[in-house]
Amino acid sequence: MMIPAVVLAGAPNSGPLHEISPASFEALIDLCGRPLAAYVIQALLDSAVISKVVVVGPGALQKEFPAAQVTIVPPQGDMIENLAAGLEAVSGAARVLVATGDIPLLTPVAVEGFLRLCARHDAEVYYSVVPRGAVERAYPEVKRTYVRLKEGVFTGGNVGLVDPTVMKRVLGRARDFVRLRKKPLRLALVVGPGLLLRYVLGRLSLVQAERKVARFLGVRGRVVVTPWPEIGIDVDKPSDFVLAQKILCKAAKSG
Repeated sequence: MMIPAVVLAGAPNSGPLHEISPASFEALIDLCGRPLAAYVIQALLDSAVISKVVVVGPGALQKEFPAAQVTIVPPQGDMIENLAAGLEAVSGAARVLVATGDIPLLTPVAVEGFLRLCARHDAEVYYSVVPRGAVERAYPEVKRTYVRLKEGVFTGGNVGLVDPTVMKRVLGRARDFVRLRKKPLRLALVVGPGLLLRYVLGRLSLVQAERKVARFLGVRGRVVVTPWPEIGIDVDKPSDFVLAQKILCKAAKSG
């Protein structure tokens, strides 16, 4: 079954990536001749599981894709407001794939594989995580934020699957989760002191974290461990950009 996808590409270029490019949006930073977000959109279009793509981001991205393939929705504010706008554009869908626009190494294989893993479980919100070993074997030079749990060490993914009707109900709490997603200690404290204690002591399991976060959001949630490191590598600092540039420019020349 094919589903729609929403790409969140509305972040202004006001952070560390401004050193790389003066582009007004991170999504528009030139990466080997294409806007950064275009690689994410292309991977979704090239997959066999995505019916259409809605991009919440700058209108200039429309130049890269026919309107029949990609719908552009103007940015509305922060990530959660952009998510709400994107989901509104695919209202009626039972499930929607959500991806950030800053994961240019994303591949159709990773998209299709993630959705296959989600299909094994019954949940309303699916959140991807990637084992540290999978990231470092493929991209040893990359620097990520990792969380140590009983089952291993993981980095958060940038792809999820959601029931849009549920997300509308929990957007307020989701804002707190997104804001702290790269600060595991602070996130654990917000979700619950008991969770923080187990995390600090190294006794927190993936299942316990999954249940606590799902209860915090008020949804049936599932953490999906994915072996595709491209899902966990976002470009949010100059060193990430250099890595993506090295890989994608080489691929463009050989292709």
